[in-house]
Parts: sequence; C-alpha cells; structure tokens
Amino acid sequence: MGRKSGPGAPESTEEEARTCCGCRFPLLLALLQLALGIAVTVLGFLMASISPSLLVRDTPFWAGIIVCVVAYLGLFMLCVSYQVDEKTCVQFSMKVLYFLLSTLGLVACTLAVAFAAHHCSLLAQFTCETYLDSCQCKLPSSEPLSRTFVYRDVADCTSVTSTFKLFLIIQMVLNLGCGLVCLLACFVMWKHRYQVFYVGLRALMASEGQQPKA
Repeated sequence: MGRKSGPGAPESTEEEARTCCGCRFPLLLALLQLALGIAVTVLGFLMASISPSLLVRDTPFWAGIIVCVVAYLGLFMLCVSYQVDEKTCVQFSMKVLYFLLSTLGLVACTLAVAFAAHHCSLLAQFTCETYLDSCQCKLPSSEPLSRTFVYRDVADCTSVTSTFKLFLIIQMVLNLGCGLVCLLACFVMWKHRYQVFYVGLRALMASEGQQPKA
C-alpha cells in the first residue's frame, strides 16, 4: 500500500527543517568553543609574559587560536541558508570543514594538556635559585638526565614555582574542556551526516518500490 501525501506535507517538512536547524548547527557548542578558546589564548599570552624564554609548547595560545577559528566557523554556519539534505555546496563544505577543524582542535588541545602536565610535573621536582635576572632550576641530582632549566627576565623564582605552576594547572583544565567540546562537536556532525545519508537511502529505495533489508 502506497503512502498518501496530504496537502499538509510541505508544511510538515518546513516545520521539521526549522525544528532540526538547532541540531544541525550546534550554536551552544560553538559558543562554548569560543569562550574556552579565548580563555586559553589569553592565559597563554599571560604565561608568555612571565618569561620570554618559555617555549611555545609551554604557552599554548596556539591551541586557543585554533579553537576560536573553529568557533567562528560554527557561528558563521548559522548565516548560511538552510537546505534540507544539504542541497547546497556551501553548506556541505562548511560542515565538512567544521568537522575537520574540530578534529584539529581536539588534537591541539590534547597536546597542550600533555605539555602542560609534563612541565607541571617537572616544576614539582625543581630546585630553583635566583641568578641575576634569571631563575635557574635543576632536577634532583639522582635523576639520570638531570639538566638545568633557565627562566630569563624573572624577578624571582616565586613567579615560576607558584604562579607559572598555577597557570599550567588552569591551562590543563581549560584545554581539557576545549578538547571535550571539540570531541562532542565532531560526534554531533558525524552523527548528523550519517542520519542524513541513511534517510536519503531509505527514500531512494522507497521511490523504487524496494524494501530496505534489516
């Protein structure tokens, strides 16, 4: 028995598109990415201001910048006119780019957490002393790979052993949050893409008079 489409079918399709628009363009995820990305970026530059000799990996403002770019792309997707089943190339391209950049943001945040955790564990073992305008820190002599870490343009070692350590802990928390939000964004976009493909397949089989296999 064929299905009859009443006069209210187009209206129901439009209503469904409007209802699902919030799911397909995750506004909440983009806003979370933007807020966390800005926080990571600002804190990264603050950490860099403590000592110019810090490595880039220890001041992960780059992870925050990547997440901010992803968030801006997610917000810009709201400006693209919505078409059911992704009938526009612009809409499809932006969703694929958003998925790829969210994956990149996840990788960047994971690296930032790993670098911050490693540096924080080293700070817990350091023995530091002030020398001129720098702070020289060493690992315990029992360590086989004991080396000296020099933080230049530092007034005293307190800014390294306490302030910088606190910044590292905050960075780990913020980047962990960014990574989870990016992972959730990837899951939402992947799930939506799979559902669109599956519905399209069923519609095609129904139009040809076939029954989908279980």
